Amino acid sequence: MTTTTPDHADLSPADDDRPWSDPARAVDERVEALLARLTLEEKIAQLSSTWEDVEPAGPEVAPGTSLFGRVGDLDETARHGLGQLTRPYGTVPRPALEHARLLAERQRQIMAQSRFAIPAMAHDECLTGFTAYGATIYPTSLAMAATFDPTLIRRVGAAIGADMAAAGVHQGLAPVVDVIRDYRWGRCEETYGEDPYLVGEMGEAYVLGLQGAGVYATLKHFAGYSASMGGRNHAPVGIGHRELADVILPPFERIVAAGVGSVMNSYAEIDGEAPAASRRLLTGVLRDQWGFQGTVVSDYWSLPFLVSAHRVAADLPGAGALALHAGLDVELPDQRGFGASLVDAVRRGEADEADVDRAVRRVLRQKAALGLLDADRDPEPPALREGVLDLDKPENRRLAHAVAQSGAVLLHNTGGLPLSSAGRIALIGPCADDVRTMFGCYSFPNHVLSDRDDLGNGVEAVSLRAALADELPGVEWLFAPGCPIRDADRDGIPAAVEASRAADLTVLVVGDRPGMFGIGTSGEGCDVEDLRLPGVQEELVEAVLATGRPVVLVVVSGRPYAVGRFTAGTAAMVQVFLPGEEGGRAVAELLSGSANFSGRLPVQIPDSPAGQPYTYLHPPLGDRQSWLSNLDPSPAFPFGHGLSYTGFEIHALRTNRQHVPTDGEFTVSVKVRNTGDVPGAETVQLYFTDPLAQVTRPVRALLAFAKVPLEPGEEATVRFAVHTDRLAFTGLDGRRVVEPGEILLRAGSSSGDTPNEVSVQLVGEQRDASVVRRHGVPAVVERD
Repeated sequence: MTTTTPDHADLSPADDDRPWSDPARAVDERVEALLARLTLEEKIAQLSSTWEDVEPAGPEVAPGTSLFGRVGDLDETARHGLGQLTRPYGTVPRPALEHARLLAERQRQIMAQSRFAIPAMAHDECLTGFTAYGATIYPTSLAMAATFDPTLIRRVGAAIGADMAAAGVHQGLAPVVDVIRDYRWGRCEETYGEDPYLVGEMGEAYVLGLQGAGVYATLKHFAGYSASMGGRNHAPVGIGHRELADVILPPFERIVAAGVGSVMNSYAEIDGEAPAASRRLLTGVLRDQWGFQGTVVSDYWSLPFLVSAHRVAADLPGAGALALHAGLDVELPDQRGFGASLVDAVRRGEADEADVDRAVRRVLRQKAALGLLDADRDPEPPALREGVLDLDKPENRRLAHAVAQSGAVLLHNTGGLPLSSAGRIALIGPCADDVRTMFGCYSFPNHVLSDRDDLGNGVEAVSLRAALADELPGVEWLFAPGCPIRDADRDGIPAAVEASRAADLTVLVVGDRPGMFGIGTSGEGCDVEDLRLPGVQEELVEAVLATGRPVVLVVVSGRPYAVGRFTAGTAAMVQVFLPGEEGGRAVAELLSGSANFSGRLPVQIPDSPAGQPYTYLHPPLGDRQSWLSNLDPSPAFPFGHGLSYTGFEIHALRTNRQHVPTDGEFTVSVKVRNTGDVPGAETVQLYFTDPLAQVTRPVRALLAFAKVPLEPGEEATVRFAVHTDRLAFTGLDGRRVVEPGEILLRAGSSSGDTPNEVSVQLVGEQRDASVVRRHGVPAVVERD
């Protein structure tokens, strides 16, 4: 396989009419016109990236032979043009406008060095907001999922996208739509929970918001990453085909159907196959089955990992050839397997230039859609032309506050909450006065500044301690941290116990401080052996509970910890999943009762710290079998659980038809009423069970949900329009089908509280459901 592309010197465009720069022409015509003029080096440059301001460490192919050296010299790395600029804002702490000016300078250099003046696409992280110094830090994805409010999360995506677009960033590396399979995995905080339907709902909402603002979203991590053995980052994945097809892939499939612009590969191998080199996944599933039209980008250094970690390639040119043939289009964050290595592979006949052309077409289509090929393109970020780039606007903060408040979960309450506005309250725990315990691992402070507290956070953030003092000024507060988050230092526990004894009530705040690769207790590479609270925090909880004084336990964490055994000893328990820069104020208002809880658990709260892996989405054999095992996997609090300061009744579950064709639709209606005396919001949850099937099916699975705000005494009817595609599963022959038979429908306030039940009968022939036409279940709320 040899290249027939002419030499660079033979392709001067000086006298050409440059049809690729004419936005009035069809995109494909423009792309083909430009592609025909590019040399092999120029083509591969469009598939490569550069990361400036960083010298990352990495794995070694052989002792003393590092795959990672200094990067970021545009004179060399963009000599033939460039596909992507890596993290122009998310690498070093600079004022936003300074970053914008530097980005404009880099784009001008890239255009000057390119014969066709093609700018690079710029990408950055945006999981908990734009990962830039001074940008709004939103709650982490698990907190977003706890809102059970896709409309709200679409607004978050739109706000983040607007800031990135103004900053000149074209692609965001989010959302993570991995479905949690093991809570010990450090990246739980980055996901939308343990149910594929919930993950798909929230992920699609975020993507539509981000892309609606003009920034391409990137689905991560395709596929199976969250099912790694032992919950260890980058560990192999041992799942079967059916679990992959029915649990892991559905959120990706749904969001591809919604038009997502980019997909990123998973690091973890599946049954010995590395996704970055998997033609089955990147081409067979993603493009041939689902019709994906965007770009596949590598997770950082995935191509070198094919050499050093997976050992399926002998060298970097071999890794580049493998990934390209599999269907990977762009290498991030730099050019190890692509770049000069891929040029060499093509020259030696190890890679096909037709595969290069295929990937370049995909990249150029996106650049054309962004206006980067237009004759009048301007490399300056829009905000630079205006001279203002405020990445933490008041409206952003209000939105972050709304998500933080909507996602906090009241687990149980026997009168400990709301807090009194007078008296003496002890505030204890290592997370009570540390704002970084409220930020996710991909927030700028915890991601980039984890060892630089002296540089601050870049945004104004108030700790829970300060927020409670403002919220309840009539309270005499007794503060004692008790212990560090992760160090085995018990010296502060006696003082915490004394403060608790001297108070009328104690608010005890425990949990995580996220970071990267072991720096934190939650986040990428921060996996755990079991689900006990980090450090000696459990000893602190036990010591405070032993005082016999009323205790409100608040857990601020990136994963669910096994705190169920503390339920009986507490007056109330609250779970907060890393609520972002407005988390202190939002949680203080909830604890005081000036706002009401409405969050629901997107994961279970385990009862046993070693009862892993286990999620609510299990077959009957996964239930408690006391006659077969002495271990009880039942959770302390089930998926979907969450209380309020008011009460709700869910009743009158109905369907509009008893017999439904296997290729048909039906409507489910259910009533919900606020039975208390304060306003609140109930999340009506509809589950289904397939009691008899050709393969084992989950005991129950989430079919649909709707968050309904209600005034005291108000009642509403929720109607769900269900297509039978939502009842499909992978059958014995490996094909997705809808089969005839009974389906039980249950409605309630959580997966463990579904008192309403009705059934429908699917009739007709078994139907092939390989193509899903309806991924979502629309809900309509009618006020009675």
